Amino acid sequence: MDPFDSADSLEGPSRSAATDTEVPEPWSRFSAWLECVCVVTFDLELGQAIELIYPYDVRLTEKEKTSICYLSFPDSYSGCLGDTQFSFRLRQSVGRSSSWFGQEDAYNKDAPVALQKEHAHFHGYVYFRQVKDASVKRGYFQKSLVVVSRLPFVNLFHSLLQVIAPEYFEKLEPCLETVCNEIDQWPAPVPGQTLNLPVMGVVMQVRIPSKVETPGGSPVKQPQTENLLPAPTVLPSVHELDLFKCFQSVLIHVQMLWELMLLGEPVVVMAPSPTVSSETVLALVSSITPLRYCGDYRPYFTIHDSEFKEYTTRTQAPPNVILGVTNPFFIKTFQCWPHIIRLGDLKMSGDLPKQVKLKKLAKLKSLDTKTGIYTAYKTFLHKDKALIKRLLKGIQKKRPSEAQSAILRRHLLEQTQSFILPLESYLESLMPPQRSVSPWKTPPQIRSFSQDEFMKTLEQAGPQLTLKGDWTGLYRRFFRSPNFDGWYRLRHREMTQKVERLHLEAICAADLLTWTKDKSEVEIVDLILKLREKLMRARKHQLPVKEELLERSEKSIQTIISSLPEDLQTVLHRQ
Repeated sequence: MDPFDSADSLEGPSRSAATDTEVPEPWSRFSAWLECVCVVTFDLELGQAIELIYPYDVRLTEKEKTSICYLSFPDSYSGCLGDTQFSFRLRQSVGRSSSWFGQEDAYNKDAPVALQKEHAHFHGYVYFRQVKDASVKRGYFQKSLVVVSRLPFVNLFHSLLQVIAPEYFEKLEPCLETVCNEIDQWPAPVPGQTLNLPVMGVVMQVRIPSKVETPGGSPVKQPQTENLLPAPTVLPSVHELDLFKCFQSVLIHVQMLWELMLLGEPVVVMAPSPTVSSETVLALVSSITPLRYCGDYRPYFTIHDSEFKEYTTRTQAPPNVILGVTNPFFIKTFQCWPHIIRLGDLKMSGDLPKQVKLKKLAKLKSLDTKTGIYTAYKTFLHKDKALIKRLLKGIQKKRPSEAQSAILRRHLLEQTQSFILPLESYLESLMPPQRSVSPWKTPPQIRSFSQDEFMKTLEQAGPQLTLKGDWTGLYRRFFRSPNFDGWYRLRHREMTQKVERLHLEAICAADLLTWTKDKSEVEIVDLILKLREKLMRARKHQLPVKEELLERSEKSIQTIISSLPEDLQTVLHRQ
């Protein structure tokens, strides 16, 4: 084997994507999108149970199967009759090996952080049907069709379920097998490309954003290369919810909710149904885009959840998590939590949605607790009254919900970007100057992040928005949050890779043969081994170094090896 070929790409399970000349592994294309599709039913003796699962050999632990069963049915308090759609997120079992983890995942490399595949959690997308049925002992037909994936594509997968679930409930198993075989023919999810996804006579056309695109910008239009019949159903987004619909009863508190998400505060959303619960939690998480929410979040959480005890213990402070719940039992359980959003069915006050009020936590006592945001939190920034005025005026003028959502999303995006920009500028100043990168020395160090030093930069490079308030206090609180920790780790890793790339480019451009003329054999062998390691790491992490530079370095190594005694050449060629 060529010593410069990375062995890592050859490791791992056999479900990896095949090359053009190979026949794809069974379910390899399917598993690029989904982990599995399952049907959950209500068994009189067992309760919720998995009736059917595709692929048959999917590797789910018993704990994961049990969690999927409980999370796929609304609890009895929701009273969901007819068809209901919602989503959940569950923790993967410890020690479980994934079908793709361990390989360099090309999708995650190009996807925005908020849309990357998850290593430790599954997303579940549910289509639940409950209708009266005299032929069933309990008098009701109750089934859920569930799509399980590592991808947070809530809009795409709910649209997929709207196509396949009604048909499945009529025709059952053979229909589901056909659907899974169709998904196994889909192209891979590639950020930045428009993809046509055929299923059951419908073609869904989607575009996954790429991390190089400007968030909130217009997507680049792809040329139409074929006349598709039937004409595709174009989904405007794979992941974006109707933000305005999700927030319409809390519009006047959007600023506070944004701060709670930014700071990773523990929040419970108590909702009348799993649909409202899951959509509200996902909308909250997306409100700080392009920043990744680094705490845990559960769009729908039940008392049967495997983390129930962990998240409801009173022996320690509430964890950094957002929980969406529908069972009134949780009102008593979560009395010690600092922020509780109690939502009811939407009520109108004239043309306007009735806004929930801020209330003291002490009033959260009984099962019939009224709607409201129960918190003692004081915002660092003032409300943007112009935004609220614009949205309320839009309601009166009957502006479409999509347009209202676009206004709200743009506002939240600009606010988050304004908050992050000074941090990004400060990080740039921590990078070593390019002129300090020498091929003959170890790579220079990135300076440490100093909170006090950063605070001093705010006078000249503070947030550019007109929003007034205590920005300094907000940054100091942010530094203690999991979101800062996650953001800094990611950016520091990217900066380290940039320094490594610059160092490797300097080595590739250097005259290594001349350098070795007056060096001992030990020093030369040490150089060869270190350079080989650098080249392998560059390929493994896919550092953006030009291929011709890497090839030039490889040739230099071979030339240097050929100048050494034969016994050393033999040893080095074997490695």
